[in-house]
Amino acid sequence: MPSNFHLAGIVPVAGQPLDFNMPWQDSLMPIAQDYLAVERAVVECAYAGCETIWVVCNDDMQPLIRHRLGDYVQDPVWSFRAYDRNVADNQKPIPIFYVPIHPNDRRKRDSLGWSVLYGSYTSWKISRGMSKWLAPDRFYVAFPYGVYRVSFLRENRKKLSSEQKIVLRHNNETIKDGAYLGFTYTFEESKQLSKVIWSKSRSYSTHDATNFSLSEIFEELNTDDCEFINVDDYWKIDNWKDYCDNIKEISENIRRPSENILKYHEWGGIGNEL
Repeated sequence: MPSNFHLAGIVPVAGQPLDFNMPWQDSLMPIAQDYLAVERAVVECAYAGCETIWVVCNDDMQPLIRHRLGDYVQDPVWSFRAYDRNVADNQKPIPIFYVPIHPNDRRKRDSLGWSVLYGSYTSWKISRGMSKWLAPDRFYVAFPYGVYRVSFLRENRKKLSSEQKIVLRHNNETIKDGAYLGFTYTFEESKQLSKVIWSKSRSYSTHDATNFSLSEIFEELNTDDCEFINVDDYWKIDNWKDYCDNIKEISENIRRPSENILKYHEWGGIGNEL
């Protein structure tokens, strides 16, 4: 993949609550022993080859989510290099940033789909503000509420970190059908989709606009020239019934990654050791 290609991972968390009614945020539901839904989404971004990961969560959710994820996750490709004498000295950390929804959008447009678009806007604005060379070339979205094995993304990293549009598909369903499956898109595409939401929200009440489904938001995503990657096993956990129906099978097939990839880390302060 091009060394200067910036694929930014977006993990949408902020949005209308699901029906779990737990004392913690919905994305913190466990999917396996010591493995949470939001952690799986971050690991998916790491396997996809993202250079940065942006978790879109409001300030009231952020402390506990950050307590689990920390400041970075390790790149799986660099964590298991068979011929390295000391793997720890050659790891590649992927920084995790936490993005709150703008106050003007809360209780107006803050659906899960809006979190995707606002996350890409914030990622592009902050990165572009530092240098035009840091601006993301594409974004990759990983949802907490769709569970599938992510190791197959490693062999597709060159495609994902390129100008080719990639959309994951299961049983002919994609993000356009409301499936919680990953896909890539550009900043220009996110601006066009944002205009669609603004246009639709003018004809809805404030309450209805916050409940836009993924299919309503991404139905106009152009997939004519995209490449589809099929996902064999896919489990949806965005409601209590599906969670109960699927959790046994999920826990039998999904495991928490090695600490070489996923472990709580904090960046050291300036002048301090990591």
